[in-house]
Amino acid sequence: MQDRAVLASVVIPAHNEERVIPRTLARLQHGLPPGSLDVVVVCNGCTDGTAAAARRAAPGARVLEIQQPSKTAAVRAGNGATDVFPRVHLDADVELSGRDLVALVRPLQDGRVLATAPRRVLRREHTPWLVRSYYDVWEQLPQVRSGLFGRGVIALSAAGQARVSALPPLMSDDLATSDAFSADERRVVEEAEVVVVAPGTVRDLVRRRTRVATGNSQAADHGARRPESVTTWRALGRLALARPALALRLPVFIGIALVARAASRGAVRRGDYSTWLRDESSRA
Repeated sequence: MQDRAVLASVVIPAHNEERVIPRTLARLQHGLPPGSLDVVVVCNGCTDGTAAAARRAAPGARVLEIQQPSKTAAVRAGNGATDVFPRVHLDADVELSGRDLVALVRPLQDGRVLATAPRRVLRREHTPWLVRSYYDVWEQLPQVRSGLFGRGVIALSAAGQARVSALPPLMSDDLATSDAFSADERRVVEEAEVVVVAPGTVRDLVRRRTRVATGNSQAADHGARRPESVTTWRALGRLALARPALALRLPVFIGIALVARAASRGAVRRGDYSTWLRDESSRA
């Protein structure tokens, strides 16, 4: 039975996140009294000190350890360990404060909004020009602005969680979650913000985007991707006309997108949707 004093549950899958999990957990506690959140950290297939680091950083959190290095399995274990709603799914390498979490879950209380995500603050001050240029374009795409994906955190009501739990296991789980809801059922909460660190190298950006392209292909094959979440040439043209300053950056965006899509084809042909091309530079 849910304790009325508990505001929300937070499920954090963590695979070899020893370097960043203390920061994430410390930020999550900022602005909230102890015991306000039911935090479940699921260390999956870790070969470092992630579990010990999590226990030190948040003694009140429950830290589970599973052998399988799988985000899907970790999320499933985390969901099974708590019955508290709203439920916040948080990546281990992003920063969301307790105060921002309060704003994030507030719209879920009325029953009409089923899923929320915070405004994205993308840290890219220490990234190369090519990486910054890519994200200058990416962040202005309509689906990126309105969708819940690419933020590292999504909050769900009980009804929203039930809908997401019915989805097939997919690599691009945040895209599938976002596209599981209509525009009226989901909301980007501008009063809340999450800090996401951009890749520190072009190579790591390509790795990250290759993983996304692979996952997007899988989601499309399963019918879990809405047409409006696809980036089209027409959308890029409209963006260039509306924001002429971005026109010089469009070749960078297109070039990296094409390289990533080409790199993903082998995995798609093999049906390999489990190899996680991890960006290590953003965890430095």
